[in-house]
Order: sequence, then structure tokens, then C-alpha cells
Amino acid sequence: MEPFIIFGLGNPGREYEETRHNIGFIALDKLSIEWKIDMTRVRYKSLMGEGKFGDDRIYLVKPLTYMNNSGNAVRSFMRFYKLEPDRILVIHDDLDLPFGNIRMRESGGSSGQRGMQSIISKIGTDQFARLRIGIGRPPGNMDPVDYVLKKFSHNLESDLDLVLNNIVRSIEMLLTEGIEKAMTLYNHSVFQDE
Repeated sequence: MEPFIIFGLGNPGREYEETRHNIGFIALDKLSIEWKIDMTRVRYKSLMGEGKFGDDRIYLVKPLTYMNNSGNAVRSFMRFYKLEPDRILVIHDDLDLPFGNIRMRESGGSSGQRGMQSIISKIGTDQFARLRIGIGRPPGNMDPVDYVLKKFSHNLESDLDLVLNNIVRSIEMLLTEGIEKAMTLYNHSVFQDE
């Protein structure tokens, strides 16, 4: 069976670690721990790891090309493994979703997210699964660029862990029971029952 590749979008470098814009990298770190996939190989200007979840051979990939050029890495992996778009999932931040919300979709536009714009442009389609992770809007008149490059505050750490657990469960549901069920069960706020 073809592998399934999960791409987490972010920027390489210590100055970007644990920032809102790097939530795709943070989500992959959580998946690598949960699924015991060591992400230490470098291929196609990306950090990657290989493992299994259920019957699926899984690759976790962090493009190290910087966010705005993520499409180069995605295209290289898809070509090498001869993958159809339905064998990938892209995880990225979304300013327009409140913190705590995730949205999985089968396809769609970039919503202005430059990493997604790069991927759609480079692979020539928007017909692939994506998981948008809400980081919320900046407070007051704060510049959105400054906001996305700030780290999550310490008082959000336990909430962030809840969000990451929800992300892992949603992806496991996608792999075992399909995207429709995953969207039905997980496209909401992790805090909605509080």
C-alpha cells in the first residue's frame, strides 16, 4: 500500500520554535511521541520520520524550506513516492479559527495561508486533506505577523496539550475510519463542553 504522508508546516530555526505559526511542527512532534516515530532523517530539505499506524505506513514530514516554500518539499515527496493527493494531509495554523478549534477538510483553497498557497501551486491541485489549527486573531491592533511569530503563553500550555491530543485523535480517526467521520467528530472546539 502507498504510504500516507503527514506534513506539518512551520519555519526552521530556534527563533521560531513553539511559536503559533509553527503549530504544524508542534502537532507533528506530538504525533511522533504518540506513535513512537523518530523524526531524525533529512530528505528533500525536510526532517522526517517513518513508522506505522494500524495498517498504514506513515511518514511525518517537517519541510525545512520555510513556510512560504513548503510546496517544494511536498511536491518532491509526492513525486518520489508516486502519491496521489488523497495520500497526504497538511497541518497548518489558521488565524481565522479561535484557539482550541480545528478544522479538517478534504480539499479547498489556501485561506490566505502562504504555505498552503505554495503547496497548491507546486502540486497543481487543492484536492488534498488539510487540518487547520486555530490560533485566534491578534489582540487589539497587534500586527498579525508579530502575533503568529510569538510563542504560546505559559497559561495556555495545558490548553495547548488538550488541543494537541484532539489533533492526534482526529488524525487517527482519519486513518482508521475516513475523513468524513473525523470531520464530524472533531471539527469543533476542544473547549465546547466546558
